[in-house]
Amino acid sequence: MIEYRNLKVALLGGGSVGAQVADLLLTHGDELASRAGAGLELIGVAVRNADAVRTPEIPQHLITTDAEALIHGADIVVELMGGLEPARTLILQAINSGADVITANKALLATHGTELFDAAEQVGAQLYYEAAVAGAIPIIRPLRDSLAGDRVTRILGIVNGTTNYILDRMDTTGDSLEEALAVATELGYAEADPTADIGGYDAAQKAAILASLAFHTTVPLDAVYREGITEVTLEQVAAARKAGYVVKLLAICERIEIEGKPGEYGVSARVHPALVPLGHPLAAVHGGNNAVFVQAEAAGDLMFYGAGAGGIQTASAVLGDLVSAARRHVIGGPGVAESTHANLPMLPISSVITRFQITLSVIDEPGVLAEVATLFAAHGVSVEAVSQSVAVGTDDTDATATLVIVTHQATEASLSATVEALEQTAVVASVVSVLRVEGL
Repeated sequence: MIEYRNLKVALLGGGSVGAQVADLLLTHGDELASRAGAGLELIGVAVRNADAVRTPEIPQHLITTDAEALIHGADIVVELMGGLEPARTLILQAINSGADVITANKALLATHGTELFDAAEQVGAQLYYEAAVAGAIPIIRPLRDSLAGDRVTRILGIVNGTTNYILDRMDTTGDSLEEALAVATELGYAEADPTADIGGYDAAQKAAILASLAFHTTVPLDAVYREGITEVTLEQVAAARKAGYVVKLLAICERIEIEGKPGEYGVSARVHPALVPLGHPLAAVHGGNNAVFVQAEAAGDLMFYGAGAGGIQTASAVLGDLVSAARRHVIGGPGVAESTHANLPMLPISSVITRFQITLSVIDEPGVLAEVATLFAAHGVSVEAVSQSVAVGTDDTDATATLVIVTHQATEASLSATVEALEQTAVVASVVSVLRVEGL
């Protein structure tokens, strides 16, 4: 029997996720209370437009446009508004009023996370954010709690469902990027303005959060290297499949030994398209699903897979945080501060060790391959494999062939310098494409 008083829950935002959270909380309140050890009373839902149609429907008596007044009566505040403001201001008000806060706002955490966590620590409050990365997939708690005693070395993540849907459709149906994006928009995977997704911005925000957790270091958003999928062509995707790879937009977070400083480490966080071997677990992540592949020294390889978006799926993660917050109230004691005290330095992408697949259009004449190989050697880059297509051209003077070169591991700086040199050499008509190879 529950003896603790009812906990008052304020919900900020009544969109697709907010409406689902409200509905589940009202429908399954008794069951959630039995898990939490206290009743969970939804005291109101703050929205911008009180007359908007919502699915599921939110009881009208709970709707308000006065978010500040709602906060002051709450034990737990759930922020699902999105954006930086007024979400940041309202969360700070909630924390300073003594409330715990639950948020799914990855942009806010990636931009102002340090400020929010510091504010929560000062007053003994707790900030929960399982829903901010990869929707319903439990990844925040495993990194923050389960792996806190281990040393995470690397994370490879497919953390944006829109781009994964687009690239998967290009791979499986032969659609161009534009055609796949149109279908994604029609099905609701992509927003009317898809820039945040296809430009890699959404994935970069999530990479900053994951890297901060995994390496116990504050990782600012502007330190995350970012490339989107806008330059990925159908020809690249088809060539990747033929070579035994699939193209994925990856968020990659690594703990890297600093060159020239044995035993000293830094953190790299980056987002870019990459070739993933067909035998790697991430290659089998289809449609709009997400997956996070974690490598740790003691635990080994771990895979977290599932729906990365969707109102009810994200609501699942929010309600998990709500039960955790309620349990903390029942047990008592201050919130647990974020573990970001390792203070590892951020490393530029030039420090990263990776592989490239470089596709070249070259002059079809004797000695070209030897000249290209000499150029790679001059930059300290070893070639793992080379394939050559049949030459094309109208006559002997303009005939070209295609070389596809896969390198061994080298620093990003050396590989980038090699590509720049290839662009300048007379035997290379053009550098057709450059893709990094991950997961080997």
